[in-house]
Amino acid sequence: MNNICCICQKEKLSKNEIGLTKKLINVKTKDYYCIKCLADYLEVTVEELNDKIEEFKEEGCTLFK
Repeated sequence: MNNICCICQKEKLSKNEIGLTKKLINVKTKDYYCIKCLADYLEVTVEELNDKIEEFKEEGCTLFK
């Protein structure tokens, strides 16, 4: 698995960053974003994305386990 941000080249993305990219972009994507680049891409804040991660975890989404 390519574990590098496709924008800034940050290495060793977290499970949450990979899960969030899959959840919000495409579950089959091979291009992952760090949380900062994903926030910029989606025009939202990092805090909003962190809130979504917690929401998805509470819903039991398997992308965040």
